Amino acid sequence: MNTVEVAKAQLPDIAAQIVYAMRTMGVPSIPRNYELFYEAYIGSNPALSRDLAALGKRATQDELDTIGERYFASQRTRGIENAHSKIITQLDSLLRALNVEQNSLESYNKLLGETVQQIASKSSTSADILRNAITILTVATGDTMAHGEKTVESVQQKSQEMDVIRKELDEYKRIANTDSLTRLSNRRAFDERLAGIFESENGFLPTALILMDIDHFKQINDSYGHPVGDKILATVATVIRTNVRRDAFVARTGGEEFAVILDGSSREEVYEVCERVRIALQSTPFRNSKTGVDYGSVTISLGGCMAAEVSDAGELYGKADIALYCAKNDGRNRTRLFEDGMKKDFNKSWLLYRGA
Repeated sequence: MNTVEVAKAQLPDIAAQIVYAMRTMGVPSIPRNYELFYEAYIGSNPALSRDLAALGKRATQDELDTIGERYFASQRTRGIENAHSKIITQLDSLLRALNVEQNSLESYNKLLGETVQQIASKSSTSADILRNAITILTVATGDTMAHGEKTVESVQQKSQEMDVIRKELDEYKRIANTDSLTRLSNRRAFDERLAGIFESENGFLPTALILMDIDHFKQINDSYGHPVGDKILATVATVIRTNVRRDAFVARTGGEEFAVILDGSSREEVYEVCERVRIALQSTPFRNSKTGVDYGSVTISLGGCMAAEVSDAGELYGKADIALYCAKNDGRNRTRLFEDGMKKDFNKSWLLYRGA
């Protein structure tokens, strides 16, 4: 077995040890925290490992985020900063080209003024006046047209270059907001979209937040290993994406957690969407096509809340999470929409997860 094969074989153990270490320290299992502990575990950054160890057994999220900003913020923003620098350069070049064109037009206007003055002068004969005027205007017009053509070409070139940079920026943003395993939006994109519901000055359409959690997913990982778990996560993501409207926002927000934001849907329609996803997943076979191993049925619990029933993003997330808890507590593999009277012993805070 070569080095690469050994490393692959060790991946499930590494992941399990990292998660165990996080739980021992009481650290929430969210993506940005896992990134910190993974880098510390593999030993690629000794300084990071020392800083994490110095936090002790009860690190706060603020302390972890401070370390994350120190070691990863520059890497995450480097691509965007490079593209931003290119845009500044292109804009400066474009402004210089427009200034040249402005100077050319000013010179042309000055020549026209001088020509008018010559025509008005009584010191020259009519023939001389006309001859001189035609010569001056011909030269000035030719020069101005040449400048104009060069400026147009320059502006077109700069526009094309800036369009390439814009697409590059769009790609950086897409990568930064995409979960690499499921190809859905990630937690960062979800946080932005959720907050945006309540930040619009024009109000918002009837909107719903649906939180989903795969039932007994830890048992799947423990029984079959993380590689199988990853394949199941990818399949679940596909089932969710296939069974909601194309304009619905779908994200993977945690290990086995997903979220859907639906605009323009009534409470009844939201429930129908949830049930369509739940039934479709329950009916999806999960087996290894090569070995024939049947992993059994995979189910999901869903909790939802209407944005009109709350005042901000934190409350919307909290009530959708309460509904999800009730779906789990009532036996799993079912849908619950938030109703007054629902109670939960522990309510996750959306602010804790924001930026994960």
